[in-house]
Amino acid sequence: MQIVGVKFGDNGKVYDFDVGGLKLRIDDRVVVETERGMGLGIVVKKLNEGRVSSSKKPLKKILRKANANDINKEVKNKEREEEIYKISLCEIEECELPMKLVKVDRLSDGSKIIFYFTAENRVDFRELVKRLAQRFHTRIEMRQIGVRNETKMMGGIGNCGREFCCSTFLKEFEPVSVRIAKDQNLALNPAKISGVCGRLICCLTFEHEAYLDLKKNMPKCGKMVRVSQGRGKVIEQNIIRQNVIVRLEDGREVKVPVSEVRENKPPGKCRKKR
Repeated sequence: MQIVGVKFGDNGKVYDFDVGGLKLRIDDRVVVETERGMGLGIVVKKLNEGRVSSSKKPLKKILRKANANDINKEVKNKEREEEIYKISLCEIEECELPMKLVKVDRLSDGSKIIFYFTAENRVDFRELVKRLAQRFHTRIEMRQIGVRNETKMMGGIGNCGREFCCSTFLKEFEPVSVRIAKDQNLALNPAKISGVCGRLICCLTFEHEAYLDLKKNMPKCGKMVRVSQGRGKVIEQNIIRQNVIVRLEDGREVKVPVSEVRENKPPGKCRKKR
């Protein structure tokens, strides 16, 4: 069985599908059957033939390559989503609900519309759902999401000047703690180590292992060491450049490569003769 990875939307996850005898290439548009109904996706990777998928569920087959009619329907569906979004904003305002509408996702067959929103607390949206169902004559689903998912859906440019990791290659959110920032010797300034979502930046996590590996042989700050200029105390580390700043006993500060730092062992005691 040959398997390909298919992605839905610019920021969507990649799911494995059985090719089912079709000849597919990267960037081919395909029509597949999902748990939510028919969907249009794009082939983003190919797996080796005979390789077992990581998915525990039986893989669904790709139905066919997308044709011009499928793509045209998708374009019209996106336009309809924009219309629904604007109308829904007015309905939310009418109901005076404390919520922020982030995205509208309409299934290609029109059988359901999913509304993604953020809110500080739980929201009683029963009246809103009634209004939307009457307005659009289809099933309505409301999904409350967190600020990280909101940022992922909206996309944008991070402090580094590149597109958000969560909107490009980072498909799963992992816990990020202040401990990770400390391990990387970063200043604990929220403005510098937080993303647009207000949470700690995701890149701290996937860089963490490299920092821990680089720090293995580095003397800790506060440790007394011996260097070519004399004895002193480590007052600063530069993990990437693999050097430390040592304050010598005479008050001077010197920058020394880690390879030239020696442990400051106390002089050994003479053994008494018996």
